[in-house]
Amino acid sequence: MSNPSDFFSNKRSAFGMMPDMEEEQFLRWQNLLEERTGMCLAPQRKSFLQTSLGIRMRELACDDYEDYYQKVTTGSGGAIEWATLSDRLTVQETRFFRDPDAMMFVKNHLQQLATTAKPGASFDIWSMGCSSGEEVYSLAMMAEECLLPLGINYSVTGTDLSTVVLRKARQGIYPIRKLETLPLAYRQRYCDALDNNHYQITEELRDRTCFTQVNALNLNVFPLQGLSVIYCQNLLIYFRRWRRREILNALAERLVPGGILVTGLGEMVDWQHPNMTQVDNNKLSVYVRHDSNKKIGDR
Repeated sequence: MSNPSDFFSNKRSAFGMMPDMEEEQFLRWQNLLEERTGMCLAPQRKSFLQTSLGIRMRELACDDYEDYYQKVTTGSGGAIEWATLSDRLTVQETRFFRDPDAMMFVKNHLQQLATTAKPGASFDIWSMGCSSGEEVYSLAMMAEECLLPLGINYSVTGTDLSTVVLRKARQGIYPIRKLETLPLAYRQRYCDALDNNHYQITEELRDRTCFTQVNALNLNVFPLQGLSVIYCQNLLIYFRRWRRREILNALAERLVPGGILVTGLGEMVDWQHPNMTQVDNNKLSVYVRHDSNKKIGDR
C-alpha cells in the first residue's frame, strides 16, 4: 500500500506546487546567495526564497531543490542559470523620489557645491542598487535643474546586480502609474508620452546616465572615483554588519572632499570613518567627506 504522504506530494507536483523547503536546504541556498552576492537572507524570508526558486524551477520542469542546486552550481551552464536566478532574488522595489527628504538634501548640497566649483567643473553621481532606474533619473532631473544653468556638467551612474533591471533602466520606459511620485513639472519636462499608458525619459536626460552591473562584493574592481554624491539607500540592510562597514569604507574613499554619501535611515547606525562627518538630521542618514585640499569638480 502506498504512503498517503507520497500521494499528496505527487499531487502537489502535478498541480505545479513545490514541496516545502527543509531547514537544511534553506541554509544551503542562504549560504550560496551570501557567498556570491554578499546578501544575507534572513530566516523570515524563507518563504520568499521558496517562492522565487519554485517559479524558476517550474519553468525548467524541476521539482527537487537539490537537483536545481546542482544545476546552478555546476559548470558553465550553472553560471548562466545562476545569472537568471539571481535576477529573481535580488531585484528591489523602487520609485521616483522614493525619499523626498534625502533627494532635497542632495539637490541643496549640489547647489551649495556649485557656487564654489571651478568653471567647467563636472559632478559625478553614483546610485548604488539602482534597480530599474527611477532613482537614477530622479537624481539626474535634480542635477539638470541646479547644475546646468550654472555651466556645470554632471553624470549619473546607476549600478545593480541584476542585468534584467539594468536593461529596463537603460530604456527608461515606465507605465504611467510609476510616475505618480514624480513632480508634475518634472514629468512634463523630462518624460515623453509613448502612448496613453507609457512614458519614456527624454533622450537628453538618458544621455547623462550610464547603467552597469556591479557586485557589491567586487567594488575593488569598479573604477568609478572622484564622486560628488553616492546614493546608497535600502541596499545595506541585506548585508551582515561587518560587510556593511566594508562597503561604506570603500564608498567613502571614492568621494571627493565635500562629496556626500547618502544611506538609508537606520541601515548602519554606528559606522564611523576618519574622513567622514555625519549630518545632524534625524530624518536623514548622510555623511560628508571633509579631507585634503582638493576641491569638488576637480579631476
